[in-house]
Amino acid sequence: MSTEKVLAAMQAAGKPMKAGEIAEAAGLDKKDVDKAMKVLKAEEKIVSPKRCFWEPK
Repeated sequence: MSTEKVLAAMQAAGKPMKAGEIAEAAGLDKKDVDKAMKVLKAEEKIVSPKRCFWEPK
């Protein structure tokens, strides 16, 4: 599933990222990243330190 790829890309970056940056880093389509991030938010695995930026918890 793409949630693992998204989380891995965010952890590798080591800084808060926008969805577009995550898509580029993970090699995924932005729509897939948005879906994966929705799941990760629900599972409380990612947090937003500032608007439109996300990082692993």
